[in-house]
Amino acid sequence: MRQNRQTAIDAASETVDALPRWDLTAAFPGIDSDDFRAGFQHWLDAIAALEALFDAEQVGSGSDSVSPKRFERVLSALNDTLDRTMTMGAYLSALVSANSRDEAAQARLSQFSIAETRLHVLRKRFTAWIGAIDLESTIAASPLAAAHTFPLRKEKRAAAHLLPPAEEALAAALAPAGMIAWSKLHDNLTSQMKGEVEIDGEARALPLSAIRNLSMAPDRDLRRRAHEAELAMLEANAVPIAAALNGVKGQVVVLDRRRGWADPLDASLFTSNIDRQTLDALLAAARAAFPDLRRYLRLKAKALGLQRLAWWDLFAPVGRSNRRWDWPDAVAFLEDQFGFFSDRLRGLAGRAVAERWIDVGPRPGKVGGAYCSWLIGDQSRILMNFSPTYDAVSTLAHELGHAYHNLNLSPLTPLQAETPMTLAETASTFCETIVREAALRDADDAEQLFIIEQSLQGACQVVLDIISRFEFERSVFAIRPERELSVGDFSRLMLDAQRNTYGDGLDPDRLHPSMWAVKGHYYIPDFSYYNYPYLFGLLFGLGLYARHQADPVGFIDNYDRLLASTGQADASDLAARFGIDIRSTDFWTASLDLIRADVDRFAALVETVDTRQR
Repeated sequence: MRQNRQTAIDAASETVDALPRWDLTAAFPGIDSDDFRAGFQHWLDAIAALEALFDAEQVGSGSDSVSPKRFERVLSALNDTLDRTMTMGAYLSALVSANSRDEAAQARLSQFSIAETRLHVLRKRFTAWIGAIDLESTIAASPLAAAHTFPLRKEKRAAAHLLPPAEEALAAALAPAGMIAWSKLHDNLTSQMKGEVEIDGEARALPLSAIRNLSMAPDRDLRRRAHEAELAMLEANAVPIAAALNGVKGQVVVLDRRRGWADPLDASLFTSNIDRQTLDALLAAARAAFPDLRRYLRLKAKALGLQRLAWWDLFAPVGRSNRRWDWPDAVAFLEDQFGFFSDRLRGLAGRAVAERWIDVGPRPGKVGGAYCSWLIGDQSRILMNFSPTYDAVSTLAHELGHAYHNLNLSPLTPLQAETPMTLAETASTFCETIVREAALRDADDAEQLFIIEQSLQGACQVVLDIISRFEFERSVFAIRPERELSVGDFSRLMLDAQRNTYGDGLDPDRLHPSMWAVKGHYYIPDFSYYNYPYLFGLLFGLGLYARHQADPVGFIDNYDRLLASTGQADASDLAARFGIDIRSTDFWTASLDLIRADVDRFAALVETVDTRQR
């Protein structure tokens, strides 16, 4: 997933209805079709059959004796049901994210969430079962178990953090009325709220996503008006949004403590397949780069003729793009550049367009930003809010990178393919870098400045802003066990985190106190700290790109194998295949040096290019 930052003004110049919408019929013809109704019932039947199998095989009964045949029967049935569940969930989520006002899809998604709790209970039973059996003997005796060695050993470790079966079942049953409901409330509120902004002398009512897109408008006063409208919208809805955040984090705190985690961060690191030493090295290297990124922000202020940037200046354009990236041009450019890396990557991009995997244009009721989700077989679906800008091309490259990662995972079972967020951003960052370097090759100084500044915007978001979000979440988790947090608490903690990270790069009195209400990452059920994995992904992807530049021919096969293995080894083991030690600051510092070089390049271009906004 990537936060998309196109301008609503440019987006309006593209006929939205002419931009492609995705085709979901590879999964089902439509939510009102007989095929969907039958498919939904088959999915429910698959869960019931899995429940019956678990009962018959005494899965989770505490028995430590299991034959290879019995084990393979259970493992195969679980993988099959998970596969059906992932397709059903992706299909319904796609319908709702493309149109949150689709009541039929919302109702089915709610029904899905409630029924899915039965599968959550079965997953916990499976984990408990793995914790009780002699797993190593089973792996030695069963080829299917051996093929799942890493995820099964991870299940063994996870078993130490399980509640008693009845309590796990209760937690799963309550989730749709708890954190899932709170998350849904946040999504629905933020996707449907509208605010008023004056554009060209006319007051226009726009959805939140369109107002946030105005952050890239060349007109500083328009950016300020949009920022103020955004804050007003969020403040008007702050009470229910704060209740949602309290609800999600409160449930996480209770469940993690009862499951024996000392800190929600420990649970997150386990899910992310990294350890504290890796996270500490990553954060230390990133914090050491704060002065460099603050220097970039001061240089940007100079380029814009400002004494200091306000929050609404973060995405202001610098330099000049001589190219309008209309949809056909963007697609052709990406296919060409991906082809220089590999025919397989180019083919994936071509399929995504030809088979209509992408929902392209912004519209009311559609969620903001961008994401890629696996749908079925080797197919993914991409949601974005396109406008004819370089940033939109970069976003599309990012999401196609996720689709390429999914392509490499597609021959695997769901348990083998479960990829942590830390590694999920590898291919997306890599594809972004391919596009950036290609765009720079044919650009004059003004456009080079524009592209490098766009890249530094992204780096600033992933280093400075991500760490501010991490620090904010740490602060919330420090307080939430004792009490709920008020709207004022959340805003104060958000401002503290932003001042600590952005420092003198931004005006400390012109920040974004309601950023906690915008970012859907805080509200995702069962996943705390949906922030540092982006930092990991950016720097890991940059490091891999440097390896590719050093050995283009030998890199590609290893790269594809790496993407196919992201659910089958710890991040440190996968990195070691490329000679990378992620527990040392050296690797992360080397990746950050690439960003530092961009700051130097930006500084030189600022001196030679007329950056005055007209």
